[in-house]
Amino acid sequence: MTARSTDRRATPHPGDPPPSSRRPAPEAELAEALRTGPFSAALRAALAARGLALHRVQHRLAQRGIQVGVTSLSYWQRGVRRPERPESLRAVTALEEVLELPPHALTRLIGPRATGDRPPARPYRTLLEPAAALESLLASLAAPADGGLHTVIHYEHVHIGARRELAARDSHHVVRAHRDGVDRYLAIHHGDPGCDTERVRVRGLGNCRAGRIRRHGASGVIVVELLLDGRLRAGETAVLGYRFEDGTGAPSHEYVRGFTYGGGQYVLQVGFDRAALPVHCRRFARSSATAPREAVADLTLNAHGSVHLVEQQIRPGVLGITWEWD
Repeated sequence: MTARSTDRRATPHPGDPPPSSRRPAPEAELAEALRTGPFSAALRAALAARGLALHRVQHRLAQRGIQVGVTSLSYWQRGVRRPERPESLRAVTALEEVLELPPHALTRLIGPRATGDRPPARPYRTLLEPAAALESLLASLAAPADGGLHTVIHYEHVHIGARRELAARDSHHVVRAHRDGVDRYLAIHHGDPGCDTERVRVRGLGNCRAGRIRRHGASGVIVVELLLDGRLRAGETAVLGYRFEDGTGAPSHEYVRGFTYGGGQYVLQVGFDRAALPVHCRRFARSSATAPREAVADLTLNAHGSVHLVEQQIRPGVLGITWEWD
């Protein structure tokens, strides 16, 4: 008989949930939470899967010489706080044993300030050349440094028109909250040279609507506040669809996407009007907006006049597709 089965059949302990409510989360749900995070969601899934109340977890930690309060455990699983002090990190390591998880399954999700195993967020100034303009727009929206969301999956389709212009781009974006109370996402558009930001339009395609919009004409940068249907709790996901309609700039030669945080999947598809097909396309990556191109690879236009790239694990930096006209 495994230790897990023994725990579920033991005499009820004060503070444990009644047997009828001990419906463990499917192992697949726990595995997904451990893979994608955040820490709070993974901890909640593990507690549910093992059927352990916080008082019982506290008791088992105490048996291992680890003193942590039920309030702290509650804050951790709700995403209100995260363990950062050395004694708290020791408690998380012991939690992995108590919850029968692989070593480092939880500690790797805590974040850069606590574990140092994940690179810190890149500032926007390293990813976008008109950084001062972008930072002023974000400041006007009182945008926090951490928007509270990270990417799970992002599919982006860029449409290049018959005049070789960036006509529009559609985004279908799955995001996950890593703190409670997130109710908006800030989308950024950087037009090609000559872009008339006053004529660029943005609209929600699903599960969000455009709120405040800030434009910087000289740099061609636009920041749009996309309002969600409600407030997300830490660990909850949302699926957003939104579109920027541009078509105002000079002929386009590349499209790039900057990532301040790592993690998640990204797919970029660039579709060309049949009246204006490029002669050569390549994908590339950069560690910053001004760094040399890396991981350059040729792309072949398909029968529909489009090319794409797929990044299974986003890293902080820049990804893009460039093309040449005849």
